[in-house]
Amino acid sequence: MELFEQMPGKLQIAARYILDHPSEVALNSMRDLAAKAGVQPSTMTRLSKFLGYDGFNAIRDAHANAMRKPSEGFAARAQASGVAGQAVEASDMARDMLSVLGQQLMQLGTGDMLAKLCEAAEHLDTARRVYVLGLRSTHSVAWNFHYVLSLLGDKAVLLDGTANTAGDALIWATDEDALLCVSLNPYVVQTLKMAELARGKGLKVISVTDSVVSPLVNLSDTALLCPIESGSFFHTLTPALAISEVLCALLAHRNRAAAVEALRKADEHMLATDVYAQTLPKRDF
Repeated sequence: MELFEQMPGKLQIAARYILDHPSEVALNSMRDLAAKAGVQPSTMTRLSKFLGYDGFNAIRDAHANAMRKPSEGFAARAQASGVAGQAVEASDMARDMLSVLGQQLMQLGTGDMLAKLCEAAEHLDTARRVYVLGLRSTHSVAWNFHYVLSLLGDKAVLLDGTANTAGDALIWATDEDALLCVSLNPYVVQTLKMAELARGKGLKVISVTDSVVSPLVNLSDTALLCPIESGSFFHTLTPALAISEVLCALLAHRNRAAAVEALRKADEHMLATDVYAQTLPKRDF
């Protein structure tokens, strides 16, 4: 991360693409990778020199040797077979996207992610108050985490105020609190500013983000990294949502008796306020 921060802007763009798409380095030419990253081919060469390699082929060879097996996702297969961009059957695309998502969820259970999830859950559990932040597309992840946590007690505060007041709740935040922050590339400026503010106040910052070079990593006590590539035009939120759901389950598990009692009260409230249908309407056939 320190080396990344020393790079000029264009080199950072190229380095980030390589970090986030390691399998593509062995499957594409330097020109293709540069085009995908949005930089000139000469930038890839300069990146190689910056990292101490003789040329880009050395970076490609290192990635090729590290690949134990090729990715089974649609995009990687299409690139490897040279058919990227050609028409595919809708059912094939749907199947391959779901396959990619399934692999990504399985990968969340490998490496040091499990230890980081438990560490994050401990920070959140011991906090006096948990502020939850996710703007634009990641709002759905933050909102779901806040909703589930609100069923377990009243310590969760969602930072999504109207009239540009989302950060106002942090006025009363102290070093006894924690912030769960969700932000994926491209990163929302206000999210980064609020995370930096929380860090300055001494809050434990737990981030759900997508890369080791995400600007949130240096602001976080615990950074939970998740993939965002879906094989389609859009990034996926599925792994980030899965992380939030696991965190909620871990928090409930840490004090099962209290969780059961809180959920009992929530059930009673839902029943008293007639939130959910108790009978289903008959269908006319």
